[in-house]
Amino acid sequence: MIKKINKLEIKVFDFFLSKNSKKNIEKYVLIASVIGFIIHLALIYLYKFDLLDINDPYNLLNNPISAIYTPFSFILIYEIYLLIYYLPRSISIYISKQFEIITLIVIRRIFKNISDMDVKKNLIFNSGITDIFIDLGAALILFLLIYFFRSNSIKSEINSNEESFKLFIRIKKWTSSLLIPTLSTLATVNFFMWFNATYFDPHALSSINSIFFDEFFQILILVDVLLLIFSFFNSDAFHTIIRNSGFIISTILIRISFMTEGLTNILLIISSLLFGLFILLIYNQCEKRNLFRN
Repeated sequence: MIKKINKLEIKVFDFFLSKNSKKNIEKYVLIASVIGFIIHLALIYLYKFDLLDINDPYNLLNNPISAIYTPFSFILIYEIYLLIYYLPRSISIYISKQFEIITLIVIRRIFKNISDMDVKKNLIFNSGITDIFIDLGAALILFLLIYFFRSNSIKSEINSNEESFKLFIRIKKWTSSLLIPTLSTLATVNFFMWFNATYFDPHALSSINSIFFDEFFQILILVDVLLLIFSFFNSDAFHTIIRNSGFIISTILIRISFMTEGLTNILLIISSLLFGLFILLIYNQCEKRNLFRN
């Protein structure tokens, strides 16, 4: 019975989390990005020359720059897969991927706002151009914070209890394997919600940028809490508990940011990365100095 379970685990983990699966998904996402970009660009010109009558409440067909929104969405899908892929391998990289995803969402929003910009208006006092400059500054700060976060991500020492460590890794692998179909279902549901809102109820969705990602980060909060609980299988060291708890707070701040707009949204995102970075820096010092190891 145990052998059958082990074989099942290996098959499931290989199907979702192997290097071969990663390469295949990367290839499919690249193909989908190119095809999506071409289709989006074609729809924009068909709409521009009145060859196609489409309801466009989110202004996705008003400018060729808007076509960048589609491949960027596919890139975000791949980043989500990478987040799941690295979850069993490294908590620090897993959290870093969360930060990278929210930064890419900000970059995607910049492209969207640029395509919506009306250059005929006074650019200095235009609220749209102000939002673009705020997002540009935020993107630079976020990129810098991610650089520091990744630069300071160190691999923790393996717990002396190898059995508990293996159990913790198995739990993380099962969590990742279950996340992929869960998030795939969520993405499909959100796509149909967006389609319905676009053609039947344009006011059903408050912001196109929050589609899927609002619920996505809500799920990540639950996953992070579970990881915090399961981490006791691997280590009960105080600094590890604080690190994992701090990462949960960072994810919550990102989740809350989707409920806000403008400067408040940016401040919440930057606060999330700053908090996560400082938590990691303090954790690293505790590891180096062996402060909380029995």
